[in-house]
Amino acid sequence: MVKKIAMIGAGSVVFCKTLLSDLMATEALAGSEYALMDRAEPRLRRMETFAKRMLAENDVDGTVTATLDRREAIADADFVVVMIQVGGVDAFGHDYEIPLTYGVDQCIGDSMGPGGVFRGLRTALVLKGIADDMAELARPGAIMLQYANPMAANCLALGMVTDVSFVGLCHGVQTTLDLIAGYCEVPKDEIVYTCGGINHMNWFLTLTHNGCDLYPKLREVFEKPEYYKNEKVRGEVFRHFGYFMTESTGHLSEYLPWFRSSPDALKLYCDEPAFGGESGAYYKYSKALAAKYAQHDPLEFDSAKIESRSVEYCSYIVEAVTTGRPFRLVGNVPNRGYISNLPDGCCVEVPTFADATGLHPVTIGALPSQCAAACMTNVNVQILAAEAALEADTEKIVHAVALDPLTGAVCTLKQIRDMCSDMLEAEREWLPQFEGKSIRATPTISIPKDCKPVDVPLDPALAINKRFGTLIQQKTD
Repeated sequence: MVKKIAMIGAGSVVFCKTLLSDLMATEALAGSEYALMDRAEPRLRRMETFAKRMLAENDVDGTVTATLDRREAIADADFVVVMIQVGGVDAFGHDYEIPLTYGVDQCIGDSMGPGGVFRGLRTALVLKGIADDMAELARPGAIMLQYANPMAANCLALGMVTDVSFVGLCHGVQTTLDLIAGYCEVPKDEIVYTCGGINHMNWFLTLTHNGCDLYPKLREVFEKPEYYKNEKVRGEVFRHFGYFMTESTGHLSEYLPWFRSSPDALKLYCDEPAFGGESGAYYKYSKALAAKYAQHDPLEFDSAKIESRSVEYCSYIVEAVTTGRPFRLVGNVPNRGYISNLPDGCCVEVPTFADATGLHPVTIGALPSQCAAACMTNVNVQILAAEAALEADTEKIVHAVALDPLTGAVCTLKQIRDMCSDMLEAEREWLPQFEGKSIRATPTISIPKDCKPVDVPLDPALAINKRFGTLIQQKTD
């Protein structure tokens, strides 16, 4: 049962540490090799040292290797865990600060909006390269466990370019289930549920406890101010759309046009600090963390003790595939009819089983029409962002951002084009596929005061339309 698990982006201090701890705590993986890879050698060596401490101090059978060469890490791997952030905090700063000058106020900025689109542009081709390396070098049937945001756009792009088995992983379902259990005062492990939708906009379609529907209790709870205040945006969407969603106020406020598009909306719905809706909360957190870690080794004095496994799906999937004992998760996969009223090939987040034969997504059928419609506003952006990244199409960058619900509620098309141009120029070093390409400018057309519209001759068959319009105007006058 010994496996090789490649960790790509292993310099991710908090996340890599969590996943390594989970994997090393899994008895079925005893003796496995953890192949750490990162482009930044100082971060990589810190994680290598800490991972070896974890093995030694917890008496875990296994080996840790570290390399700057991605292909070396992937060679003969059974699993490839991806947790990259292309461009790091520097690129993230452009993702947040440039849109803000155009009035687009993002709280998280890593999945939708201008920030999410440009993060996807930076990431999609790197993921394709990882998948290509896996197809060439990894063991047959190797699985990619993909954690990089923007989750949906990245997995959609992967589905367009590779046959390598992969699943996108997030913890939105697990953490939301914790909240629901607390709100409804029932044990989490006794809740039976079905989720279906897209990443960060997944809907709890059913919620039961001991055969009883939990939704009446949850609706009752969210009419109480003290609960509603805890999750204003998610609570408001729940009250109007009828289903509870797997994303918090900070994220969800960016995915829809109603909560961040005006000062009044921000004041009403996004007034809680940090990830409760604060402007730039995730960027500010990431920047502060990077500054802290630049001062000292963040792992030097951390405990290497392995305790219980986290809610992250990674170790449970690896365990299920390794042992053959099935594990049920909610994974991000290309839509192959799993949700019938979302487009084929888009990225959907659906129940998925992992076992010795691989990954097996479950067919949900049709979402409630209002839920599918809300998802589609995000799916449209994800499709265009993935195509823009893979095709190096600068016009599709503009189209993706223009169709973003929040951006479209704040900016004109001319402003969106100018904003995308500014972002492309600022982020060129991380966007090699756009070398030599720019976003086409569209100068403002000046209309003189005495300008008259052109009287275009009409086909006689259409003349009635003109006469009808004239009659309506006369009646109005």
